[in-house]
Amino acid sequence: MRSLNLTRADAAARSELLSVESYEVEVDLTDGHGGPGSDRFRSRTVVRFSCNRPGAETFVDLRSAVIRSAVLNGRELFPAGEGNNYDDEVGLTLPDLQASNELVVDADLKYTTTGEGLHRMVDPADGEVYLYSQFETADAKRVFACFDQPDLKARYTLTVTAPENWVVVTNTAAEQSPADGGGVVHHFAPTEVMSTYLVALIAGPYHVVEDSYRDEHGTIPLRLLCRASLAEHLDSERLFAETKEGFGFYHREFGLPYAFGKYDQIFVPEFNAGAMENSGAVTFLEDYVFRSRVTGYRYERRNETLLHEMAHMWFGNLVTMRWWDDLWLNESFATFASVLAQVDATQYTDAWTTFANVEKSWAYRQDQLPSTHPVAADMTDLETVEANFDGITYAKGASVLKQLVAYVGREPFLTGLRTYFTEHAFGNAQFDDLLSALEKSSGRDLSGWADQWLRTTGINPISVEVAHSGSAITELAVLQSPAAPGAGELRTHRLGVGLYSRNDSGELVRTARAELDIHDERTVVGDLAGQPVPDLILPNDDDLTYCSVRLDDRSVATVLDSLEDISDSLARTLCWSALWEMTREARLPARRFVEVVSRAAPREPHIGVVQRVLTQAQTALARYADPDWAAATGWKTFSRAMLEAARAAEPGSDHQLAFLTALCACPIGADQCRALETLLDAGADEAGLPGLVVDTDLRWTALTALVAAGAEDSERIDAELAADDTAGGARRAATARAARPTVGAKEEAEQLLLATGADAPSNAIVRATLLGIDLPGHEHLLSGLCERYLEDVTTLWAARPGDLAQTVAEGIFPSWAVDTQTVARFESVIADATKPAALRRIIAEQSADMTRALAARTVDTAESD
Repeated sequence: MRSLNLTRADAAARSELLSVESYEVEVDLTDGHGGPGSDRFRSRTVVRFSCNRPGAETFVDLRSAVIRSAVLNGRELFPAGEGNNYDDEVGLTLPDLQASNELVVDADLKYTTTGEGLHRMVDPADGEVYLYSQFETADAKRVFACFDQPDLKARYTLTVTAPENWVVVTNTAAEQSPADGGGVVHHFAPTEVMSTYLVALIAGPYHVVEDSYRDEHGTIPLRLLCRASLAEHLDSERLFAETKEGFGFYHREFGLPYAFGKYDQIFVPEFNAGAMENSGAVTFLEDYVFRSRVTGYRYERRNETLLHEMAHMWFGNLVTMRWWDDLWLNESFATFASVLAQVDATQYTDAWTTFANVEKSWAYRQDQLPSTHPVAADMTDLETVEANFDGITYAKGASVLKQLVAYVGREPFLTGLRTYFTEHAFGNAQFDDLLSALEKSSGRDLSGWADQWLRTTGINPISVEVAHSGSAITELAVLQSPAAPGAGELRTHRLGVGLYSRNDSGELVRTARAELDIHDERTVVGDLAGQPVPDLILPNDDDLTYCSVRLDDRSVATVLDSLEDISDSLARTLCWSALWEMTREARLPARRFVEVVSRAAPREPHIGVVQRVLTQAQTALARYADPDWAAATGWKTFSRAMLEAARAAEPGSDHQLAFLTALCACPIGADQCRALETLLDAGADEAGLPGLVVDTDLRWTALTALVAAGAEDSERIDAELAADDTAGGARRAATARAARPTVGAKEEAEQLLLATGADAPSNAIVRATLLGIDLPGHEHLLSGLCERYLEDVTTLWAARPGDLAQTVAEGIFPSWAVDTQTVARFESVIADATKPAALRRIIAEQSADMTRALAARTVDTAESD
């Protein structure tokens, strides 16, 4: 039995043996005198469950616990004098089970600073303590004894003792009473039936704003919570409006009303992910409380996250996967549904453009790595699950669902979905259950579709072949190449083919379109015969399928010269994506991509696309371009272009802010340094940037760029932190310190990342520090870090395993050392089965990226010859 790394087989055996009725969980978060506890908290759990084979043995999960007592059916599991044989690895053994059982475990459990279990943070602004839980995938056992797997659902009744001034949130509403030793006892109502990973506990002096949503199904109480020191920045009116839009859409489309009573959304500190879908108590990264001006793209992405988590209330919480094999379906569906809701119910009507720009780019990269896996992955144990919260599980899966909807039709898809929710409400299901409902609603046999799309790997390249006579197309065929990497399958694709030509205004507009199913290597598109030969032919027009678009030579020339003239935002984004994939695949010199970005980005109206392609251009310069050309010409030209674009943009616009932010991520020269110094010391007008709001975060962004260039030092960082003595300020200062252009500063950052025990930094400081280490132009400062990489990550992996170790292993991988020697150095590590599987995966992925960069540099260097 393995509790810590629970296997699918052990989980199935435990599920077959047990049925869990209820948990009663009492948690004391005080120091015994009414104040906040510090290192540990007390947790007492009563679990009632049945066993269908009396006399059998099983185990309950618990982690990092000091057990006071454990009593099973009235019998002490640890009698006085016999010692405590509990072990995290195997869990707490439960022998000689009866048909009906009661387990009582009283233990002291540990707070974390890694964003797992019950995370504890002290706000530097006011010294207040804030707590929040994060249990997915299987960390409920860090807070209470439980059968920590998704298919052993139960009801939970929580009782929490906390300091008097604290707000305490769980999945249900509560009544309060005074605690004997000081503080307040919060008595929460029993939950609906749900999985352990969806239980929530958030506590601290949170700021609270209340509202409600009403429709024909009734009233849903709504609350927003954040740290008190962020309260002035919480845009509650907007967030409540978007929440109500979400409920309106999902109630209308899903057919069943929200099932979990109240709906709290809590913005919590030092969160590892974007959000977590705890039933009725959704936690969000508090960076979504914008304390400074951000672009509309950030608001759009926050809205997508809000709707993603709300979709989980139905798909994941109401109906839950049996085991993590269907994690992809949980996350892919929420991603797909959130974009559908954005387009239909919010101001973000071009959200599919962002999806093509962001999610698909993530999926394409992930699907080309050696770690790629089928969308429906073989999740044999928890370690495998945790490694697969990736671009396949989220983004490729959502892309495949979008293809499925195009294949069966939106209304048949939603009809099948409503049947699925109704039949499996408050239970567990598998993908086959959903597929069966969709087959009935659509009348299509989907078994072959599922085999093609969910149980294979890789991307099918899609291109066109055109024959013409004079100015007219005589035949246009769609060509499908075998999926790679993988077994080389051809798939069924529902796709569009669009023809684009210039109109009288010089815009590239769609003049004809055909939509069809393709199955084979070559499919003739009869509907487009006779059309005039266009300037651009766009396979996968409207982005219906998941594929790698390969433009023909005429279309490539059009896009390179005139991408900004394409009138439709989605078509334009697909062309941006095609150019980027050509760059990554060493089919287009990196400098050509950077040239197009420098020219066309100022005319790109979609701010999300602007910010994405600016980041891609910087990646092209740092990784894919000839390094000598990049240092001598590329970075200087691009940074000048960014400052010019910021000054030419509409004052106070999102574009102005995006271009200046991009400038600050470049190695900057004397002219750019003067502009940023003037911005900080004299203001935006004096810097030639009228309308730009120089707020707290923009000051940090500019200062960090100056520090990286050697134009400012630690004294200026300390002064800025004194003016912004907040959690956000501490994170920004950590980035700036790591950005100092000296070997000593990089080594100081390295030691901070490796610190353990009382000196260990929080997960938030770790992530912030990583942002300042590997900066363009600093490669020569990092040779020592490159040499020590394996020793560093191996040590940290042993001391602080989990998400934090993986973050550091990826963040300090020497991706700046793009050479064959670095790749060869890590080959033996990748093959070493004694190393942790997750670490070997990270190194394999990073090495693959480096191999790709080497090929791209070869192509780009040829441009210099």
